[in-house]
Amino acid sequence: MKTSELKKRLRKNRPMRMISLRIPEDVLEDLKRVAPLRGFSGYQPLMRAYIGQGLRADLERLHQEQQKETVQMLIESLRKRGVDNEVLDAAVSELRERGPIYRSAEKEER
Repeated sequence: MKTSELKKRLRKNRPMRMISLRIPEDVLEDLKRVAPLRGFSGYQPLMRAYIGQGLRADLERLHQEQQKETVQMLIESLRKRGVDNEVLDAAVSELRERGPIYRSAEKEER
């Protein structure tokens, strides 16, 4: 997530919308019990925290998948244009050192 997006998400005065959500009674009771133990004023802020955590994780996975696809398309395009496999392998090796996104992109390319 970009720094500017993260700053917007961390603002406390973000607009909220009321929704209706059906939750099993036992889950609601558990949320009410856990909220004060986790330092929340009630179950609703705890639910928002849980939703936010899951959403951020999913958004990060989506971003990584998009990056993988971009790297794969670039590698394929360079191959079609006659770039030598040794050059591509060296470039991918450099990218692998930078993070896990590129490691899986290389595996899928081979």
